[in-house]
Amino acid sequence: MRVAVAVSGGADSVGLLRALATAASEIGLVLSVAHLHHGIRGAEADDDERFVSELAERLKLPLLGCRVDAPAAAKADRKTLEEAARHLRYAWFRELLAQGRADAVATAHTLDDQAETVLHRLIRGAWTEGLSGIHPLVACPGGAILRPFLHTRRAEVVAWLREIEQPWREDASNRDPAFTRSRIRHELLPQLAAFNPRIAEQMARLAAIARDEESWWNAELARLLPQLLLPGRPVRGGGRAVSTQPGEGSVGLELARLRALASAMRRRVLRAAALQLGCPLNFEQTERLMAMCEPEGSRRQQLTAEVRAERSARELRLVREEARGAAETSGRAALSD
Repeated sequence: MRVAVAVSGGADSVGLLRALATAASEIGLVLSVAHLHHGIRGAEADDDERFVSELAERLKLPLLGCRVDAPAAAKADRKTLEEAARHLRYAWFRELLAQGRADAVATAHTLDDQAETVLHRLIRGAWTEGLSGIHPLVACPGGAILRPFLHTRRAEVVAWLREIEQPWREDASNRDPAFTRSRIRHELLPQLAAFNPRIAEQMARLAAIARDEESWWNAELARLLPQLLLPGRPVRGGGRAVSTQPGEGSVGLELARLRALASAMRRRVLRAAALQLGCPLNFEQTERLMAMCEPEGSRRQQLTAEVRAERSARELRLVREEARGAAETSGRAALSD
């Protein structure tokens, strides 16, 4: 297997590279080193890039390098710097796989990263799928992203690197309290450890349980949804009409069948129906739809700028229409072209 090891220069990724390089011939791996320069931290990031390049050369491994502009991407996409950097990083990993330059990309996420991720998502109000945290394996076109260290503590990696006298780079931003993850790592987790010294392991167990739960629910949804979703809107004389306008569409669900479902399944069916229209629902929006399923529920709800819910005597229908402002802007652009 050709594995591109994602190496930032930090302790975790350097430890993963050294561990895989030690075992490569025994378990049949052909390694390369993948390093992404995010366009953040100036000269410090340049030094990281140089450090990784020299390490790859010392281990006689090919280096796959790339430079991106995370600050510009964050501004253009209205994301935080962390979100933009992560999006660019994984887009590049998937590109390496799609281009056939590797069969897998290995990242050095540890059990501590898992705990931080679960807590971060819990604080932000994640659904169960969010609490599943970092997955050990993510299938992608052309290969997979692997996390071999997901059951290993960060302290174990650092202790081993010291034992073999392997240096690494320290990223100052990992201690910057401006980043939520940094505050979780250095403030929240130590406080929680006072209540449960094994809080990190407990968060990792929660993620494992949530992954299995999600796998079961997804299988159930795949079985039920084709029987429940009614595309388009009903028309006089029978049948259904489906919009052919780009960005528009609707989907219906029979109220009698929705009411027959357990609340947990009904909630997931409603969210899945909205996703058919490209509209992920938050908790409050989902609960408004749940209330509409009841006989005394409202007959119309505007869920987002583009998606509304309508209830007739027999069905609940979600309708997506291009927002008026976006349509007008698109029309003006077309005329100017």
